[in-house]
Amino acid sequence: MSKAMRQMPERSGRASAARGEPARDLASDEASGPPREHQGTGSAKSKAGAGSLLEAALTRENLRVAWKRVKANKGAAGVDGLDIEQTAAMLQTEWPKIRQTLLAGRYRPEPVRRVMIPKPDGSQRELGIPTVVDRLIQQALLQVLQPLIDPTFSEHSHGFRPGRRAHDAVKAARAYVQSGKRVVVDVDLAKFFDRVNHDILIDRLGRRIDDAGVIRLVRAYLNAGIMDGGVKVDRHMGTPQGGPLSPLLANVLLDEVDKALEARGYGFARYADDCNVYVGSMKAGQRVMGLLRKLYAGLKLQINEAKSAVCSALGRKFLGYELWAAPGWVVKCAVAYKAQADFKARIRRLTRRSCGRSMEQLVQRLRPYLLGWKGYFGLAQTPKIWRALDKWLRHRLRAIQLKHWKHSATIHREMKALGANDAAAKQVAGNSRRWWRNSDGLLKSVLTIAHFDRLGLPRLS
Repeated sequence: MSKAMRQMPERSGRASAARGEPARDLASDEASGPPREHQGTGSAKSKAGAGSLLEAALTRENLRVAWKRVKANKGAAGVDGLDIEQTAAMLQTEWPKIRQTLLAGRYRPEPVRRVMIPKPDGSQRELGIPTVVDRLIQQALLQVLQPLIDPTFSEHSHGFRPGRRAHDAVKAARAYVQSGKRVVVDVDLAKFFDRVNHDILIDRLGRRIDDAGVIRLVRAYLNAGIMDGGVKVDRHMGTPQGGPLSPLLANVLLDEVDKALEARGYGFARYADDCNVYVGSMKAGQRVMGLLRKLYAGLKLQINEAKSAVCSALGRKFLGYELWAAPGWVVKCAVAYKAQADFKARIRRLTRRSCGRSMEQLVQRLRPYLLGWKGYFGLAQTPKIWRALDKWLRHRLRAIQLKHWKHSATIHREMKALGANDAAAKQVAGNSRRWWRNSDGLLKSVLTIAHFDRLGLPRLS
């Protein structure tokens, strides 16, 4: 890939905007300085007389940074079957030709590969995996477009933006409720990414960037279709999740609703397609819900009425959290009940008793998930829940250990080796088939909290 990068000519003229700023943006994951605004619209536009945004995206330095990001994200092969290393070898000879077709407007992206991801509730979420080449091109576009477009988004939007994260949305929600806005208008969009209208999205994108080449290429990606079971399925709406550009395009479309809410002075927090508006009464909430129905209908999006509601903000799930009121009406965060259930379901999948792994291997398999889950729910102010989940997890691991030992003689021998007295070892061995019940008794005297600490099992509490 580096050889292919060296074959690319440097562009002159659009020095900082085309090369330096997008590269710095991705390296630091921070949006660069404010863009030039087009008079009358506030949209980010190309600098007059400078090279096109597409040319800026295809500069050597920008592509080098994009390739580094794509390679770091790893990911599976697309419909062409080429992984990262195979694509790098192919680009050494094919990139000049691909670049020319991009600049000439003749490039046609490959269809995305459909992958169905199981969700904890038993349903499935559809992902569209682009080829590595298309991920590279989309990432290069993102690095140029994001510094221009992102600063024009609402301050109430927190999803998939540099320097912002889900915690910011949760903190904003908590602040609104603490200020007295105790009613939430919780809107759930029905299959948002599957129902994005291409014409409306391209129109909104065209209002922000003045580059026909980029608009044409984004349209080509939207129309690329999906490969399902070896059959290409044309797609006339929706933007498949899985490509680097999809989150930015989603924010471009939904920013119109954000600006309408801002203009009316409402307090809200949005993360991707999850939007909560906080008001002081049920009557005000019903008015906001009516407004949102009209706004989303104008974008040809549908509200899932079964999952949307105007209700008390306390106890309502938002991004895996829920809010509760401590004494003195201090609003705090907790892990939502559904998130706890999802946690246990994921742990059960990772630690199936028939998996045949040693306890050390199981703990190492659990570590990344536990550390990530603990980090995400770090705002939760419910120590009892953390202790309860820790206790449940160790209980499950003890039951799995008994299952591994299996026979009474083995249980007796292993417990003695771990320091149990003979009476305790015999009692546990005598109930060897009662895995769950037996693992919550005398077994805890040898498979202690300190024992799991030594194995490297992270504590949630």
